[in-house]
Amino acid sequence: MKNVILFDLGDTLLQYYTKSEFPDILDRAVIGVQNYLRKGGSLSVSTETIWARVEEENHERKDHAVRPLEERLTRIFQLDSPADEIIMTACRHFMKPIFAIAHRYEDVLPALQKLGEMGVRKAIISNTPWGCPANLWREEIARFDLDKHVDAAFFCRDVGWRKPARQIFDYTFEKLQVEPRECVFVGDDPRWDLVGPRAVGMEAILIDRRGMMQNTDEKPIKNLYELQRILTNDRT
Repeated sequence: MKNVILFDLGDTLLQYYTKSEFPDILDRAVIGVQNYLRKGGSLSVSTETIWARVEEENHERKDHAVRPLEERLTRIFQLDSPADEIIMTACRHFMKPIFAIAHRYEDVLPALQKLGEMGVRKAIISNTPWGCPANLWREEIARFDLDKHVDAAFFCRDVGWRKPARQIFDYTFEKLQVEPRECVFVGDDPRWDLVGPRAVGMEAILIDRRGMMQNTDEKPIKNLYELQRILTNDRT
């Protein structure tokens, strides 16, 4: 019997963007930071240099260690020891186009509430785009009332490692004081949400809200109501 459900965030609980949509969002994110720095008199680098550096920074480490957004923006805009307030505000401007398109799936709150009634503990484990600070994402889950329905939320910036690295899962187990066999992970990306959990001995369920995963040996669920049925059957 599973007593703890761990959820991915994007395309699992909240809808954001597809992989093909990200380049346009990234452009708008960078322009937002550029305009903020220009208005504050902190921009001294050419537009050509900015976009060349964006291209250089648009990747994650192969070992899944986090590359923090603050450091990327400092390099892109050649900021010389920026004040904490300036770099955090720059991060907020970077995230604006991502947060602006967010949508909570209609089944999320009813499903989380039902799981709570069943005595299931719930937590979020999520990577963040470009290593965005975790505090911005805690504000985001509060904006959609998810904080009222989960016991905890853990982001890659809390640990310094992105899924599927085992460190973020081990950190979660320690914080929740649970064993992997007690948990099941639910997420939309096989690379992060199946490989990572299964490598640490946790059951994992794929969710395919967009109906895009036709050629897979997995049997993905389409919504969280299906998850409720799986758990109910597991307990009978």
